[in-house]
Amino acid sequence: MSVTRRTLLTAGSVGLLMAQARAANNPEQQVESASVVSDNTLRIAMPAFASNPFFPADGSGDSGIDMELARGIAAELGVEPVFDRSAVTFDDMVKQLTSGQADIAIGKLSRTLHRGRSILYSRPYAMLHQGLIANRLNLARIAQGKPPEQIIRDFSGDLGVIEGSSFATYAAKTFPHAQVHRFAGWNMVVDAIRNGTIDMAYRDDFEIKKLMVDDPSMTVAARSITLTDKVDTIAVGVRPDNPHLAAFVDLYLDLARGQQVLNTDEIIARYRLGSKA
Repeated sequence: MSVTRRTLLTAGSVGLLMAQARAANNPEQQVESASVVSDNTLRIAMPAFASNPFFPADGSGDSGIDMELARGIAAELGVEPVFDRSAVTFDDMVKQLTSGQADIAIGKLSRTLHRGRSILYSRPYAMLHQGLIANRLNLARIAQGKPPEQIIRDFSGDLGVIEGSSFATYAAKTFPHAQVHRFAGWNMVVDAIRNGTIDMAYRDDFEIKKLMVDDPSMTVAARSITLTDKVDTIAVGVRPDNPHLAAFVDLYLDLARGQQVLNTDEIIARYRLGSKA
């Protein structure tokens, strides 16, 4: 008996319908056919340095808000988390995403419009305010009796930021008249504030408040200022060619984390608790 084109088409249609029916009755097969990540691993970029209570330094354990978040996402995906702690700056994590070296970046990563041009972001899981820490003597000289808040917006002095951070990007727009000095790390910025080499430093209000917790004597040499109209949103970065993974991370934050968005006071409380431990 000859096999006609209509016979082949009919057989093919029946086969497709049978395959679709089997997939509908086997959710695991559906999940496997639309895998979010490959090789049964989730490659996670995280900086080499510490930013407690978000993450410890490379090789110093696995505690912290970001560590827990990363492991939770990997567990729900049913894959093994593999951490890459080679990033020296926050921007280095972004480069690992764009180059395909990492699937996600979790490491107190701020959302910026500039970064958003090259990577995907989850919704925020922490929302901080931007802040300043100022050398008291330098600030008094600049203010000349005026409330510091009045001179902030037109600040034209020396402003310190961390190289490769979101605040290095924010500085030019927020303080267009300032002389911006870029430092390799936060400790160097703090030293410059303490000895008066720079007038103010720009970072999120959590890190500034944490500094005062760690070193109460800093209040003698410096003053903190919170910019209540400026926010710093922290999110998970996702490689640009995997929107499915970005959507899954959002779903995880909504369902497993109850849409919780941490604020500065909650994070400081956790930091104090960890410091006592």
